[in-house]
Amino acid sequence: MKKTTTICFCNNKGGSGKSTSCSNVGYAMSLLGYRVLLIDGDMQLNLSLSFFGEERVLEMAKGEKNLYVAMKNQQDLREFIVPTGYDRLDIIPSSTLMSSIEYELFAKWQREFILKKALRGIKESGVYDFILIDAPPTLGGWVMNILCASDKMVIPVESSPWGLFGLANMFEFLSGAEEIAPELELLGIAVTKVDERKNYFRQTIETLKELEDVKVFENYIHVDSAIEWAQDDSSPVLVYKKSSRSAKEYYELAKEVVTLCQ
Repeated sequence: MKKTTTICFCNNKGGSGKSTSCSNVGYAMSLLGYRVLLIDGDMQLNLSLSFFGEERVLEMAKGEKNLYVAMKNQQDLREFIVPTGYDRLDIIPSSTLMSSIEYELFAKWQREFILKKALRGIKESGVYDFILIDAPPTLGGWVMNILCASDKMVIPVESSPWGLFGLANMFEFLSGAEEIAPELELLGIAVTKVDERKNYFRQTIETLKELEDVKVFENYIHVDSAIEWAQDDSSPVLVYKKSSRSAKEYYELAKEVVTLCQ
């Protein structure tokens, strides 16, 4: 039975390109021949909106086949998988009710491991090569659940004056997670929204590369209008405009992630 690797995309700062990176890396992995399951762990529904129109996403969010229902009732996540319409790529959609998930989990036994238990059946089945989880831009019990359910972690960091804001808090939170989930490993930092004409890009890279024992992915994601148009089209940028700079960069980033996991 093949091993399924779970990777979470986390950053407690909003606007880091977390959902965009999760969706496009996941789609690129499917193009590389891997079977991928995406999990939308954020009440903002951005990962779900990367593959479905707003009407369909809201319909799933209000229905009974979403992550909130599964977590609230502690159900096996195999029952909540939805095909994206792309080969080798499925998703478990989110719900706006995820905003109350902290309250729902608070009194549960071993509450930090509820997502991990719900994923057990999927991981043991070996159907997927990778499970990618999009975490909300917060630090709390639900994100701790996501970290404890993951084997690897990617931190997308926006190349901007405020891009590094809160990163120290993210590392501190990660250290806490590693105490109860020692198998969790920081795979690396993915630098997004890069504009090499700006001084703060160089400052961001220099600061990140000074971090001890933290890898910065070689493939950066540049600012590209194709990403926004792809989001508006509810498509991965590799589908919307395969020839775009960002499409090629996400494809190379996905290959880098796969190589590091092996």
